[in-house]
Amino acid sequence: MSQLQRIAIAPSQLQQQQILLTKEQQHYLGRVLRLREGDRFIAMDGQGKSWLAQLAGEQAQVLELLSVETELPVSITLMMALPKGNGFDEVVRSCTELGVTCIAPVLSDRTLLHPSPQKLERWRRIAAEAAEQSERSFVPTILEPVAFSTGLLSVTNSQQYICVARGDSPHLKDCLQHKGQETIVIATGPEGGWTTQEVENAIAVGFQPVSLGRRILRAVTAPVVALSLITAACEV
Repeated sequence: MSQLQRIAIAPSQLQQQQILLTKEQQHYLGRVLRLREGDRFIAMDGQGKSWLAQLAGEQAQVLELLSVETELPVSITLMMALPKGNGFDEVVRSCTELGVTCIAPVLSDRTLLHPSPQKLERWRRIAAEAAEQSERSFVPTILEPVAFSTGLLSVTNSQQYICVARGDSPHLKDCLQHKGQETIVIATGPEGGWTTQEVENAIAVGFQPVSLGRRILRAVTAPVVALSLITAACEV
């Protein structure tokens, strides 16, 4: 079963045990993956359900509901200050593979990138592709970029950490508390790091400053390190 190709579908595409494939999905399955009539693949709705399906022209027949247990026992939200260039693309891809639940891009005082709506569509497409590749049950939610101050106000009922590059903050691995189902929010900064005021604002709403080690990490490296540490601590 694990060798079968996976594609993400919208829940609305599933109708009476039939999956209505889009033109793009038909092209991908037939021209890219070289699947033929009767070949099988796995369809996932990105919300926790997966099915074994059989290609039948412009649609697919659902054969059975699958049990896929690849998700972490915790919900992880990555609040990341947008980096310059296309670095956020790779962060979305890598963190999806590592098990992130939600990615909340924020605009900090030192943010240089102000993305277009097309960027958000691209990030969501990358997340879907990475979820397919890594055999996940869920496609992470990619939120619209907001100001860091606005993002802070949306965080409730969770373990909340803000990564800082310098100082004597405790290491993230020593702060994580895994007691079962819970939500972890981890904030990583832009090139040049968070400003002092931004860190103070985060602390004021319950974030704990943490370190990712003695070395100074790039803005696109820190999220991957943080997610790896959380995954190592919480994976069961």
